[in-house]
Order: sequence, then C-alpha cells, then structure tokens
Amino acid sequence: MASEKKSSNSDIEAMSYEQARDELVKVVTELEQGSVPLEASLQLWERGEALASHCETWLSGARKKLDAALLKKQGE
Repeated sequence: MASEKKSSNSDIEAMSYEQARDELVKVVTELEQGSVPLEASLQLWERGEALASHCETWLSGARKKLDAALLKKQGE
C-alpha cells in the first residue's frame, strides 16, 4: 500500500509550486463539497497532504534564496 501511495503521488515531485498549489486548491474544494465517498476522500486527503508538503518545500527553498540574496546585498 505504501508503494501504491508513493507511485500515485510521484508526479507531484515534478510539479512547479503553482501547479501543486492549484491542484491543492482543487483537492480542498472537492473535499469541502462532501460528495466524494469515504475511500476517495481519504485518497484525496493524502494527495492534498503531499501537495501541501511539496508547496512548503518550494516556499522554504525560495525563502532561503531570498535570505541569501539579502545577506549578500547587506555585505556589499
């Protein structure tokens, strides 16, 4: 089952921040509507968690780059 989850979410690694964020919004909207069966809801939730984690990774990387650029500029 763990390898199933990994393979079903393997496409997330190749997504840009914007792609992952947009899909996460769709997942949340679908879950909030409440019309999805329980098993499908759990799969959507797991995908949403993976998408959110991917977005956090992108944002963390962007923050590190900005911090490095600011330090460099302050050092000039």
